[in-house]
Amino acid sequence: MPIALPRVEQNNSDLLSLIGNTPLIRITSAEFPGVEVYAKAEFFNPGGSVKDRPALNMILAGELSGELVRGKVLLDSTSGNTGIAYAMVCAHKGYSVKLCLPDNASPERKQILRAYGAELVLTDPGSGSDGAIRVCRAIYEQDPNRYFYPDQYNNPANWQAHYETTAPEIIQQTAGRVTHFVAALGTSGTFTGTTRRLREEVEGVRCISVQPASPLHGLEGTKHMPTAIQPGIYDPQLADDNLWIETEDAYQMARQLAREHGLLVGVSAAANVVAAKRVAEDLHNAKKEGVVVTILCDGGIKYLSEQFWND
Repeated sequence: MPIALPRVEQNNSDLLSLIGNTPLIRITSAEFPGVEVYAKAEFFNPGGSVKDRPALNMILAGELSGELVRGKVLLDSTSGNTGIAYAMVCAHKGYSVKLCLPDNASPERKQILRAYGAELVLTDPGSGSDGAIRVCRAIYEQDPNRYFYPDQYNNPANWQAHYETTAPEIIQQTAGRVTHFVAALGTSGTFTGTTRRLREEVEGVRCISVQPASPLHGLEGTKHMPTAIQPGIYDPQLADDNLWIETEDAYQMARQLAREHGLLVGVSAAANVVAAKRVAEDLHNAKKEGVVVTILCDGGIKYLSEQFWND
């Protein structure tokens, strides 16, 4: 069972207390009559993404276990958002941070990380997030006493953050009416933790994972699990179904959300909306009602240098 970690009560005066309790935004209205589609606006977190939740939880777990103490450096691999969350939380708490990330991470992400004071180890872009994982492990093995290595891909405190916060918020915000939960897989923490809690508390809920349609893709922060290093927290039996999303469909949705809904979000968030709308369309075609919830993982500010906005 998830461990209960100490958390700062939400009081609007401490930065870390502002993590979580993000709004649930209606995405569709008349498009699929009888089906409601909502998205958790995780860019409202102080670090700008859904990764604030697990980053804080993994740091708290490290402090609680005694693995994270003053003088140690937090070391991990990241595609960007977890790294930003680590850097934000650690800046607030007074820890140093060293992060391995692919060199093709957006310039905005790199600059944000540097602004928070993180040391960056830029890895081979062709090797993606898996390459960053390998480099990170090698650095840790050279001097394990120097580092606190939360290892986001294998740390149960990752998915437990969503079990304890994201899922209960969805249940409360939909008054228990959620029928379908849709989320992309990266570390798989968001999907794993939220799904496990929803299954316990919402009868008949269906939980659908989202992955890139091919190993070579532009859905930053997501994994094509058949060809990637699978996270230790990933459970391939957990999803009721999986939807494969093309990069171009996510790019088109990102533009559409910005231009038609006023929602400037990242590409993984857009991929989630593509998938959620497919679920809604299937329900509508089957003449069924439903309440579909997905995740807007982060905002679009960190992707503005990408050319797809201009198409």
